[in-house]
Amino acid sequence: MSASVWSEAAGDPTAPLVVVVHGSMDRSAGLLRLGRRLHDSYRVVRYDRRGYGRSGNVGPPWTVEANIDDLEALLCSDALEPAVLFGHSFGGNVALGLAARRPELARAVVVYETPLSWLDWWPVNSAGAAAMAMDDPGDAAEAFMRRLVGDAVWERLAPSKQAERRAEGAAMVGELADLRRTAPWDAARISAPVLALHGEHAGAHHRRAMTGLPDMIAGCRAVMVPEAGHAGPHTHADHVVAAVSPFLASLSGDSMASAG
Repeated sequence: MSASVWSEAAGDPTAPLVVVVHGSMDRSAGLLRLGRRLHDSYRVVRYDRRGYGRSGNVGPPWTVEANIDDLEALLCSDALEPAVLFGHSFGGNVALGLAARRPELARAVVVYETPLSWLDWWPVNSAGAAAMAMDDPGDAAEAFMRRLVGDAVWERLAPSKQAERRAEGAAMVGELADLRRTAPWDAARISAPVLALHGEHAGAHHRRAMTGLPDMIAGCRAVMVPEAGHAGPHTHADHVVAAVSPFLASLSGDSMASAG
């Protein structure tokens, strides 16, 4: 039985459901801007994954499978209907894993720069790999954050906030190490439509992963998000929604005209 993670729903409770899944060293708050742009047309559920934010007391194990357990439990609670799953970075593997395990729960999947780090071409000098090479999980978390947001942003954080983020290092190291061991989902079992997004300024490995995903998953297509980098769902939410809107509208005549 999965432990209970913190979650919050917003938007019209009668509207189609979208569940957003954040990446490593992030929280659901990182996808708040994206969620707000969907509220007019969708019911949006955000949650803090195990080991992060308000779910910091949940775990171990910090594995992909345990995260899929949590998402499955969330979708099965309160008789929620099948959802569109939006996964950013590591969260995309959680979304795809749930779609493979429980196809009836996944209406569609959108992934944004999801790492395929079990593949032999994945770089050994990525932010995650560099962090995992450190002995102390707290140091690993700090190094990961400094690489993603920059030294200046990190050093402006209050010491208490720095301590909170360092405490999430164990979850980050555990889940990223697990992701490197083996593929967390079977592409042949994914029947939902899949949209793979990458930013215009994506790293070469993230671009290769997302443009190559249609060769792995039937019914998947890849789209580039203008002006965005890896943090696109945070920094360019409008651009991401614009890229996702035609895909969502195509599912069953849904309209995103009022979103944003």
